Amino acid sequence: MSQQNVKPNRMELLNIKKRIQLATKGHKLLKDKRDALFNEFFSTLNTARDLRKDMEESLSSAHASLAISEALLGSVKVGEFARVASQTADVSIAVGQRNIMGVRVPRLEEKNLKRTSVERGYSLLESNASLDTTAVSFETTLGQLVKLAEMESALMNLSFEIEKTKRKVNALEYVLIPRLTATKKYITLRLEEMERDKFVTLKKIKKKIDAKAS
Repeated sequence: MSQQNVKPNRMELLNIKKRIQLATKGHKLLKDKRDALFNEFFSTLNTARDLRKDMEESLSSAHASLAISEALLGSVKVGEFARVASQTADVSIAVGQRNIMGVRVPRLEEKNLKRTSVERGYSLLESNASLDTTAVSFETTLGQLVKLAEMESALMNLSFEIEKTKRKVNALEYVLIPRLTATKKYITLRLEEMERDKFVTLKKIKKKIDAKAS
């Protein structure tokens, strides 16, 4: 706000004071929101790190189990079982939304991911327990991957909202509030100066009146 365009009167001073109050209140609310978003971001980040670690361990276990299955049944046979299982699969991912501090983040939920040996469609007589273990391990890993994708998407959205909120906080703290405060000071000084000028003028008028009366 350019001080040249400011009318130094009491109405304008009241208006500036109200704007400062609103800006200060908004600044506090935005800072609280920013801090809460930071807390949520780091909480989600820690959970995502733990989940990634679990997923990597599950994937490693799944590959080890797969190696055992291929050693016992042969890689060709295991490949055939895998094709049958994939053909009978009816896996889907339901996509929704949830709200974190006013930020919309995706909600992912896998459906029909975990199945029994019969549901996978391969022969129980030709397969063995290690194959079932392998299937369960990969299904678990895939479920963890879906959850991890949900969390990483949430982190991206939270990060974007944090940056946007920080810009608003900084704009209020370093631009708008100081500018309004400076304008308030300018109007106050001008009003005080006008009061002094008025007092001096009245004093001169009184002196002239007294001089005429005498």
